[in-house]
Amino acid sequence: MSGYSAIAAVGRSIERLLSQAFDERQPVPNRSARAVLVRTDDLMPANQPTAIGQYAMSIFLYRVDFNKAMRAAWSAVGNADGRGHLALDLHYLLTAWADNAEHEHLILGRAMQAIEYTPILSGPLLFQPVVAQADEPTATPTEAVQLALEEISTEALMRTFDSLPTDYRLTVPYVARVVRVDTLRSRVTPPVTDAQFPLRVSG
Repeated sequence: MSGYSAIAAVGRSIERLLSQAFDERQPVPNRSARAVLVRTDDLMPANQPTAIGQYAMSIFLYRVDFNKAMRAAWSAVGNADGRGHLALDLHYLLTAWADNAEHEHLILGRAMQAIEYTPILSGPLLFQPVVAQADEPTATPTEAVQLALEEISTEALMRTFDSLPTDYRLTVPYVARVVRVDTLRSRVTPPVTDAQFPLRVSG
């Protein structure tokens, strides 16, 4: 089970996966590339040098949506156990940053190679953040999140960049599914009772 920290855990898991891949084999010779989880403000030109770095793969969560295939199934589970189970898809933009086109291509290629080699985040690969409440649900050993290339049109990708404080850069969209956010407490459903209304016949 996963609580409110599930979304943050997936982002950190992707960051750690790519950082380990870069540490094992740096995509750009004699350079140290890194993977970094970013927010919208980090993409502003004034913040890019410090927040992202010169050689990097940024991981930007730009959309959160419910998973259409699993929504009904987890609603049925919630009806049985009294908990809320929100099945989500997390949409990311992976953007390469370097001083020239070839180096950007190398960084992007190494990142895509790493994800293709490890497309499932589960067990120790699924990051467990420290949460404030000890009773907050966390991921179980059997829980898994799939990373896959997302098929979106060039027009939709360009529209996304139009809303960001940066010009378009070499970017590949990925989706992480299914990320489950469970409620903390179960809501007990009262038992069904029969109502009896005695009838009195007069006369």
